[in-house]
Amino acid sequence: MRPIASLVSAGLAAALTVSIAASAQIIDTVPSDGLGSGAQPPLNLPQMGEPADAALSPTQEAQIGASVMSQLYQYEYILEDTELTDYLTTIGYRLVAAAAQKPPHVEFFVVKDPRINAFAMPGGYIGFNAGLLIASSTESEVAGVMGHELTHVIQRHIARSQADQGGVGTFATWAAVLAAIIAGSANPDVILAALAVGQGSLYQKQVNFTRANELEADRIGIQTMHEAGFDPEGMASFFQRLAQQSRLYGSGVPDILLTHPVNTVRISEARARAASMKTRKVENSYEYGLMRERARVLTFGRPADGIDLYTAELKAGRDTPGNRYGLALSLRESGDFPGGIAVLKPVLDANPKQVNLLLLMSELKLYAGQQAEGLALAKKAQELYPRSTPAILGYASALIQAGKPAEARQLLLSTEQSFGTRMETYRLLSNAARDMKDTGTASYEMANYLYYRGDYGGALAQLDAGLRLDSLSQQDRARMAARRAEVREALPRNYNPYARERR
Repeated sequence: MRPIASLVSAGLAAALTVSIAASAQIIDTVPSDGLGSGAQPPLNLPQMGEPADAALSPTQEAQIGASVMSQLYQYEYILEDTELTDYLTTIGYRLVAAAAQKPPHVEFFVVKDPRINAFAMPGGYIGFNAGLLIASSTESEVAGVMGHELTHVIQRHIARSQADQGGVGTFATWAAVLAAIIAGSANPDVILAALAVGQGSLYQKQVNFTRANELEADRIGIQTMHEAGFDPEGMASFFQRLAQQSRLYGSGVPDILLTHPVNTVRISEARARAASMKTRKVENSYEYGLMRERARVLTFGRPADGIDLYTAELKAGRDTPGNRYGLALSLRESGDFPGGIAVLKPVLDANPKQVNLLLLMSELKLYAGQQAEGLALAKKAQELYPRSTPAILGYASALIQAGKPAEARQLLLSTEQSFGTRMETYRLLSNAARDMKDTGTASYEMANYLYYRGDYGGALAQLDAGLRLDSLSQQDRARMAARRAEVREALPRNYNPYARERR
């Protein structure tokens, strides 16, 4: 068994969060704000220089968030999929643009977990379990959850909770206990580990305070999503679905719903606020249906699970673009590329300019050995959507696969990709340099890839390997040495490179 401290860390020390799942239970004694009359309460935005800064400064929040992200990557808990990440990021920045107050930094990522959850971490990192997208029925429901979590970031609820508790506990202790809040719903051992190191009372105080923040996050989140053009009813309808699942599953309800049930107060408050706003009919985007099935396929344990599910759906007469896309993606995962092409073709013929369909068909064609057709489809996607990160990275990947790494490198260096995808850019730059026989640049870019994943030791090893090359130009050697100094500065002072080899 791992030591307790390691257990807390490995049990997704990740969380450090105020989460929609971990705080879904709202105390029934919270008074109504009378929203049925159409009244809008003040937003209660935090003031600059408030006590939260003394308890947990923005710099400390950023450090915690980056540290937690590195652990999420280390334990392969993040679903590194460019299309899903870009889809959520697009919705997220639409909400940010409509928010009354802008966060200094926000970054969205997908968690490789089929359970329903979303959470906001210090530093503006907002995670969404794939299961939340799968469980949604409308795009406005996804936006409702995202608006809620974005409010936690903008309102700095984590820092404010630390200030309100008078700085209870050391900084490291507080961080470990917050980690247990979200990880504990999936792994009771994490909670026990926190208790074992004497964190029980602090844990309970933190849970109670985060529950008190939820109505504020709901209230501001609904207003933000309405301003962004989504249906404000989306948040309430998602809460209602969670409540229905609690009743449906009974004793077999997932841990997340048993521990944190959604009650009638929260649902009624959300519905009252939505009713007070101007109603609008909001259609789901075409991309929403595809991305929901993409999330489902990428969390299946076996490709056969997806093939069975979508084949049954089509046989039952539910011949939707989402079901065909899901089946084609499952066939790609299983290695049946001709089968995927046949399934996807009718959908692409009907929607010849849809970027996700173009990219999937491009991959299927390339893997099936139809290189010219696959490359042409990827190029079409990038030309139609020159600012789309999935299109840019998809075309770059296709160019590398087609033996044109120099063109891929030029494309990657001449375009700007969205937040949450820069690591994939560095990985592709490294692959392109490798195929161009430029070993030094390949090492440099791979070091960047590992650095932004939080693997500072791995990044250092790549740079050291590159610096040993006799073929390095003086300019490249200076660049690599400067980068090495930056990476070395990020490492713990007692870092031992041999420890990596023993693990």
